[in-house]
Amino acid sequence: MTNLESWEPQELVLDAATANDAALLSNLLELYIHDMSEVFPSIELGPDGRFGYDRLPLYWSEPERRFAFLIRCDARVAGFVLVMRGSPATEDPSVLDVAEFFVLRRYRRSGVGRRAAFLLWDRLPGRWIVRVSEGNRGALSFWRGIIAEYTRGAAAEVTRPGTPNDWRVFSFDSAPGEDAPRHRTG
Repeated sequence: MTNLESWEPQELVLDAATANDAALLSNLLELYIHDMSEVFPSIELGPDGRFGYDRLPLYWSEPERRFAFLIRCDARVAGFVLVMRGSPATEDPSVLDVAEFFVLRRYRRSGVGRRAAFLLWDRLPGRWIVRVSEGNRGALSFWRGIIAEYTRGAAAEVTRPGTPNDWRVFSFDSAPGEDAPRHRTG
C-alpha cells in the first residue's frame, strides 16, 4: 500500500478488549506513550526501556467504570481507545471520558480515527468529555474537527489550566438513533 491518502478501509470495528488482550494493549500503549513524550517532556523511559502504563490493570478490575477497546481495520489491529466513567475535568461521576485514544501511524489521515470515535460515541451513549493538551496541535485539530462533525457544532469547548500546556476540554452528548447527530461511519 503506497498511498494511504486514497486508501479507504473496508471494515472498521471497535472490539471490547478483555484481560486476554492486556499484553497487546500494553505493547500498543508503549507506542502511544512514545508519541506523547514529544508533547509531555515529563514522560520518562523507565530503567527497563519501557514507559509503562500503571492504570491498565484497572480496566479489568473496574469493568463498570473503565472500558478498553481495540480498533480493528480489515481485521488488523489499528489502535485502541481507553474510556473511563468520571473525568478530572468535571465533578459529574457519570460522564464518559476519552482517557487515551491511539491510531497506529499507518492508519492516520485515512478516516480510521474519525470512524472509531463515531463508533465509540454511538456504542456508549451519554455525556462525553474529550481532553486535549494544547501542546498536541495535531490531536487538537483532529478532535475539534470530528467532534464538531459528530455533534453538528453542538459541543461546548473550554480551556483549563495545565502543565506544561493548557487543556482544551470538549463536552457533548451522544445518543445514537434517528434523532442523534448524524455522521458517516462508512
